Amino acid sequence: MATKGYISMDQLKTLYKAGEIDTVIMAFTDMQGRLIGKRVAARHFIDNIAGHAAECCNYLLAVDIENNTIQGYEISSWDTGYADMAMVPDMKTMRMAPWLPGSVIVTTDLHTTSHEVIPQSPRSILRAQIDKLEKMGMKALVGTELEFIVFDDSFREAWAKGYRDIKPSTDYNVDYDLLASTRVEPLLREIRNSMDDAGMYCEGVKGECNLGQQEIAFLYDEVMTTCDNHSVYKSGAKMIADKHGKSLTFMAKYNEREGNSCHIHMSFRSLDDKAVFADKADPMGMSAMFKHFIAGQIALMREFSLLYAPQINSYKRFVEGSFAPTSVAWGADNRTVSLRVVGQGPGMRVENRVPGGDVNQYLATAAMIAAGIYGIENKLELEPMTTGNGYASGKPHVPATMQEALDLFQNSKIARASFGDQVVDHYIHYAKTEISAFSSAITDWERVRGFERT
Repeated sequence: MATKGYISMDQLKTLYKAGEIDTVIMAFTDMQGRLIGKRVAARHFIDNIAGHAAECCNYLLAVDIENNTIQGYEISSWDTGYADMAMVPDMKTMRMAPWLPGSVIVTTDLHTTSHEVIPQSPRSILRAQIDKLEKMGMKALVGTELEFIVFDDSFREAWAKGYRDIKPSTDYNVDYDLLASTRVEPLLREIRNSMDDAGMYCEGVKGECNLGQQEIAFLYDEVMTTCDNHSVYKSGAKMIADKHGKSLTFMAKYNEREGNSCHIHMSFRSLDDKAVFADKADPMGMSAMFKHFIAGQIALMREFSLLYAPQINSYKRFVEGSFAPTSVAWGADNRTVSLRVVGQGPGMRVENRVPGGDVNQYLATAAMIAAGIYGIENKLELEPMTTGNGYASGKPHVPATMQEALDLFQNSKIARASFGDQVVDHYIHYAKTEISAFSSAITDWERVRGFERT
């Protein structure tokens, strides 16, 4: 783990005494992938919370994206009185937050007030898969590649306009473009440097295909560290954009052009950091374990899609010829399939191209680890790789709608064996809530087509 940007308890005390830090943000990632939590006075954190926990309402894992309380969750409801849960700080994650004056951020785990882990929490779900992998003598290394679209309107201006007629920060396709992207470089530079100062290792930034679209990449790390970083970065980037009078979105499909992806790169290594996915004797350099791992991804891709594509909007990204995958297949350095094998030797890995920018990274990486374990334990045989145009391959299709993904997840015996009934039932209810809300909404598309002409 990089040490730059991270601070110890002793350093926090020193910074507090010097008047440089006055606030500790205790945060966790909710079902929707948002970083949420509370700001605590640094003195109170040092004196009373660091070795214990802070409370918050357990409805935070049982609301929709509008923060409406939703009935039907086992974890929290009106019937159970909406009790508290404990935000337990993981002190290894405490870091500077340069975009927020006088503040540090610490990621928390969620426990009941009787000190039991809450299994439905995204971080708990990933932790359970990490523990299974460690028992097999391995760990997962992960990189997440988030794309986003920058707009010249502020968040409040965009809200006031109903997110209509807002102006992208560039006027045309700026994929790898250095001219038009320079216009938004002051924002991008602050995001990059701020995240470096918050403990991340920024690799760089590049323009993407959609108007105003960019991608900032960070060096891979162990899976939990990458997922914690992902949440801090995503939240921090929005806060920094707000300071610049701009807005940005990570939604999977903002318009009919290219969507925002979040390609997830994953490899396993032994606990003593030796490569286990590479084999020089294999024509493609792939170990037998790596082949079983990919076979597991293919076998469970459709059943686990709800964990890769968590919103109604997610499924509108899966369009042929858009660089978003539609076929459940694998290929060597092939961007037309769901699973792209890249790298060699210790760098050999798979890139899962299904998740969009709206993904909950804890859930997606947990799903990939679980699928990999399933493939390895059952020694699944890897199908021949797909070459050429994966869109025309005739391979099974990723789910086209959230309802299809829900049905597959709900009926998956492997999902229940991998994650447990509590987790599966929780996220099934989440998906049903989203589908019900969308089905009852009246869209602009309906009004334009139906107001006068029906």
